[in-house]
Amino acid sequence: MDSERVIYPLTKYVVLGPLLRVAFRPRVSGLENVPRTGPVILAANHLAVLDSFVVPLTVPRRVHFLGKQEYFTGSGRRGRATAAFFRSVGAIAVDRSGGRAAFDALDASAAVLERGGVFAIHPEGTRSPDGRLYRGRTGAARLAMRTGAPVVPVAIEGTDRVQPRGRAVPRPGRISLRFGEALEFSGRGGPPGRVAREITDEIMQAIHKLSGQEYVHEYAPRPDM
Repeated sequence: MDSERVIYPLTKYVVLGPLLRVAFRPRVSGLENVPRTGPVILAANHLAVLDSFVVPLTVPRRVHFLGKQEYFTGSGRRGRATAAFFRSVGAIAVDRSGGRAAFDALDASAAVLERGGVFAIHPEGTRSPDGRLYRGRTGAARLAMRTGAPVVPVAIEGTDRVQPRGRAVPRPGRISLRFGEALEFSGRGGPPGRVAREITDEIMQAIHKLSGQEYVHEYAPRPDM
C-alpha cells in the first residue's frame, strides 16, 4: 500500500501524464461531471489498449480499473515488474474465464466504490473490432445497483488510430475524451437481472450519444488469445 501511494502520483503526474499530453494532445470536455468526492463509476467505450490508461491519466482523482490476469502472473524479472506496475497504479486483476473469477473481480471493484473511490470500466468487455459501439455487459450496472454509485458515461475518440489492433506501442496523434452527465440508478425496483439489463442499455445509450459511434445490438467478439 505504501508503494502504491508513492508510485501512483509519480506515474500519473511526473511520467505518464506529461507524456500523454505531449504525444496525444488530448481534447477533454465535461470533467466537471465527475464528482470531486465520493464513489463514481466511469463507463467508457473501448477502442484500444490505450483507453485504460488515458481515462485514469485524464481524471484528477485516483482511478482504479480492471487488468487482465496475465498482467499479474508473468514470470521472470519482466513479469514481476509488470505485475508490480499494474498493482501500484490501482489495477484490479480479472480472470476472464468466467465463473467465480468474475464475481471476485466484481467484489474487488465494489470494494473500491464502497471506500468512496473511482472505478473505470468498459461495458463492452473488450475492444471494438471495427470502431462501432457494441452491446454492453452488465458489470457496471450491477456495481451501480450494489453500491449506489453514480455512473459517468465517457466517450473516447482517436485511440484506435494511434494504437490500431496489433500495435503494442501507440504512435503520436490527437485523441479526445468527453465526460457526460452523471446517471443515478439508486432505488430501481424489479428483478435484478432485468434491472441490470435496463441500466446497462441506458449507459450504452449515453455513451452512444457522446461518441456518435454506430451502435451494434450484439456483444463484441473477443479476440483470439
